[in-house]
Amino acid sequence: MLVLVAPGQGAQTPGFLTPWLDLPGVEDRLRAWSAAIDLDLVHYGTKADEEEIRDTAVAQPLLVASALLSARQLFATADDVAAQTGAVAGHSVGELAAAALAGTLTDEAAMTLVRRRGQAMAEAAAVTETGMAALLGGDEAVVIPHLEQLGLTPANVNGAGQIVAAGTAEQIAALVENKPEGTRRVVPLKVAGAFHTHHMAPAVSALESATAQLAVADPRTRYVSNKDGAQVSSGQELVQRLVGQVANPVRWDLCMETFKELGVTTLIEAAPGGTLTGLAKRALPGVRTLALKTPDDLDAARTLIAEQSAPAE
Repeated sequence: MLVLVAPGQGAQTPGFLTPWLDLPGVEDRLRAWSAAIDLDLVHYGTKADEEEIRDTAVAQPLLVASALLSARQLFATADDVAAQTGAVAGHSVGELAAAALAGTLTDEAAMTLVRRRGQAMAEAAAVTETGMAALLGGDEAVVIPHLEQLGLTPANVNGAGQIVAAGTAEQIAALVENKPEGTRRVVPLKVAGAFHTHHMAPAVSALESATAQLAVADPRTRYVSNKDGAQVSSGQELVQRLVGQVANPVRWDLCMETFKELGVTTLIEAAPGGTLTGLAKRALPGVRTLALKTPDDLDAARTLIAEQSAPAE
């Protein structure tokens, strides 16, 4: 079984979309989305510097666009995704790309929604100086109480020994100075707010309004939710989960547990791939992984897909 996943915020790097624009039709599609959401995705994906693409209102649409553009080179439609994958999932903002790949949202609707999501979360982040930091190593039973003592939220429980803490700048600084016992490193992330915490409550209201009249369909393949690793079969429930997700923790560890229970044997990560395949290599031993970083990775991905689709001898 093949699972297709989309990465979250922090995966972006300056110029990462440049090689993808050489593919036929990609630049035209990106410019059409740019016009629709009033954001120059071509500029931000090719010429903008690290600080510009760190802006939440820019990073989130850029990441969803990248995931969709790269995945569409392998699966042109939701029917193709349903026929050739066993499940889809996305990490944080990557869930919007996964929702489009599963057929619950159109690509255009996903881009419009992620634009509003990014703006709303940027506005919420501007109220208080907040941030996030990844903790590498350590026992969850030790790390989470330590974070709570510092007033921090375990905003991403990613599995494979990685938890991301979120809170005020002062709380993050205190964590760097006083990391939990057994934690190897604390790494501040390139994000502009304490996402997936109570600091994002205003963004939930904004997304409720943005999705009130949204046309949705039930996913055509298994959709594994960040909320609890559950498989969601209702389009309406999926969208409700997308709304609430901005102020609640991402449980990628539970998503990977679901992949394991489903018998996943191959995982492909849409561009800019690397983060989720890295987690899978540690948490899902024996599962083949491939990260789409540039178009040079597409042939290897097609080979994996063909091998998954071939009948057993």
